[in-house]
Amino acid sequence: MKISARNVIRGKVKKVVHGAVNSEVIISLSGGDEITSIITKISAQNLGLTEGKDVYAVIKASNVMIAID
Repeated sequence: MKISARNVIRGKVKKVVHGAVNSEVIISLSGGDEITSIITKISAQNLGLTEGKDVYAVIKASNVMIAID
């Protein structure tokens, strides 16, 4: 796989929760952190996302917000 995005993080699917239109995909990272993504249900099904599957979280954003308390 070659991709122009610079932020590609490898992980494993921890959980997939399918809704009527979208699916919530929780990805476990090697350090114990998690990333959650909302994708279409069709995309989740086409990718065959199931618990334990190796995946990549590809993050492409033109803005990153920073907040403090």
